[in-house]
This record gives sequence, C-alpha cells and structure tokens, in this order.
Amino acid sequence: MSDLLVERTDATVTLRIHRPAALNALTGELLEDLRRCVAEAADDPAVRAVVITGSGQKAFSAGADLNEITALGTDLARARELMSRGQAALREIERAPVPVIAAVNGLALGGGFELVLASTFAVLSTRASLGLPESSLGLIPGYGGTQRLPRAVGQRVAAHLMLTGTRLSADHAHALGLTPVPPVAPDELLPTAASIAGTIASRGPLAVRAILRAVEAARDLPLDEGLSTETELAARAIVSAESTEGVAAFTERRTPVFPNPED
Repeated sequence: MSDLLVERTDATVTLRIHRPAALNALTGELLEDLRRCVAEAADDPAVRAVVITGSGQKAFSAGADLNEITALGTDLARARELMSRGQAALREIERAPVPVIAAVNGLALGGGFELVLASTFAVLSTRASLGLPESSLGLIPGYGGTQRLPRAVGQRVAAHLMLTGTRLSADHAHALGLTPVPPVAPDELLPTAASIAGTIASRGPLAVRAILRAVEAARDLPLDEGLSTETELAARAIVSAESTEGVAAFTERRTPVFPNPED
C-alpha cells in the first residue's frame, strides 16, 4: 500500500495519495485501498474524521490512471468491471459514518474530482483546479461524476462543465458551492482541514453520525421519507446518554465529555 500513506493524529486519520510522479493518478487498486482505509477508520470509535489529500503541491489526483484504461482495449466486460468497482469504492466512502474531508492541494481532475464529489465536503488550496475533462479523450466520467456533479451544482452547470471540460479555479468552485469555506493558502490547507476535523471531533459522535445519515437521506430520498428518517434519528438523539451529557455540560458551563459510540 505504498501508494497510500496513512497517518493518525488524535481523532483524525489522514490518507495521502502518494503517486506524485503520476500526479497521484488513481488505479483500481488504489481506490480499493482508499475504500478499505476509510472503512477501517470508521470502524474505530476513537476516530471522528478522515482527511484525504495528495502528495506534493501539484495534484490532489489528476484522475484515473490512463495506462490502466488503455490496457482494457476493447474488452467491454473488463471495462464495466473497472467502472463498477470504482463506483462502489466511492459510494462506500460517500456513505462513511464519519466525515470524509477532501483537502485539495492542486489538480483534481477526472476521477480525482469524482473523489472530491464523493467526500462529505472539501477544503481547497488556492492552487486547486477541478474539472472533468474526459470528453476530450472520447470518454465520460465513470466514477459517479455524471450523477454527483448535477446534484451539487445543477444540471445545466454540470452539463457545461463536462461537455467543455472547463477547469474550475478554487474561487470559482467555492462560488458554485463545491466547498463550504473560502480557499486557503497552500501551507494552510492541512491545518485548516485538521482544525475543521477537530471541531467535528468535539461534537457528539452519535449526533455526527446521525447528521451524516440524515443528509444522505436528503440526497437520496423523497422529502416525506427523508423527514421520517430525521424524526427517528432526532428522537433517538433526544433519549441518548450523549444528549444527556451534552445538555448537562451546557447547563453547567463546562466542556462535554462524550462517550465513544461503542462505550
């Protein structure tokens, strides 16, 4: 797993895509490693957030490894399998019960941008550049980009970006709502992501997981079904030991000491 570096600091796991000579291009194996590492982090009750970034200053990830794509030749079954496996990996990352923060340090193109779209949210360096240029190669986004980008920015904007291959600057991406925070200087990127992860870690861990489930319901379900999901999650939060501690700490003007989810 030398193409993916794993670091643990306090309650945050940082995953660094480490193929700088290839602009951190994503292979099928690397996507599977990302999926597995996110799943392992989520299974650890002491982990409250995951940060994904790229090695070097040039690229978060410049996309799928074209050598792997061209090696498929005209084998439709293998091409379908590669796309399906990549989609499944990103879908699992998207559904992780802990926040997954994409810290975008440079180019995020093709599959790299699709990984950003599958994250909970992104923090962008001022050097970040995002786009889905596949159509210039006679390809289309195959790791969920055609589905997630329209949900993020609307169908018309998404169609324009994919059909023209337009690259978004960090400021433009922020203006479109692709990141909730203004772009930061390159040397502030990881500290900013870590600070946000630390803020999340100070919240009730069961509440964080419930919010992620509710937001997923908002994305995937009709409104009435989403509201039903929210009702159940909110009710369970009200009667939890976590909320008892949170309310008591607020009343007593002290920092809450939330139990780990499995305590």
